[in-house]
Amino acid sequence: MKVVMIEDDAELAEILAEYLKKYGIEVENYEDPFIALSAVRIKPYEALILDLTLPGMDGLEILKKIREFSDIPIIISSARSDLSDKVLGLELGADDYLPKPYDPKELEARLKAITRRRAKTKEPKQEFMIYKNRREISYNGKILHLTPAEFEVLSFLIEHPNQPIDREELLYSCESLSENASEKTIDVIISRIRHKLGEDPKNPKHIVSVRGVGYKFVP
Repeated sequence: MKVVMIEDDAELAEILAEYLKKYGIEVENYEDPFIALSAVRIKPYEALILDLTLPGMDGLEILKKIREFSDIPIIISSARSDLSDKVLGLELGADDYLPKPYDPKELEARLKAITRRRAKTKEPKQEFMIYKNRREISYNGKILHLTPAEFEVLSFLIEHPNQPIDREELLYSCESLSENASEKTIDVIISRIRHKLGEDPKNPKHIVSVRGVGYKFVP
């Protein structure tokens, strides 16, 4: 199991990481919450251990931001004893709350428990999610790094599943393209999107070519 920890107490983080390693749990700790947020977006962690008292950003605010783009299991690990913090943390989407100090054995047990529960009860994840307010698209829970034109083309295709869309219609759907853009530009954009999805260009899974027309999105 690979988990991420956001903890500014480096000594505590090291002790927990060394202990959990004995039980097959690999821990990456980040003391800086802003760097941690970026890591959670792009790395395939299976759980998160979150302190609440952090430099630059409160842990509850981090929790709120993570829940905007990820459903990763989260255990709050905090010395803050205020009941309102615990209640708010759980309301914001934390899966568990472990007050410090605690025995690392308990953390190990709770990590394994929440990942087992998620594996049994979690519904199949929707592969693609569009966040229009942020102009972002996630694929299998991870944000794709798209240009404005790539975002517009992919979101248009996703919103019209299994429908052949001609290149001209895709061209007109892209507000970010210049007036000089041609249908060939769409082919280049599609090629880049396929690359970012990790698709085989000769046998794409989601962005399928329709001969004589253009492309269609297959969920």
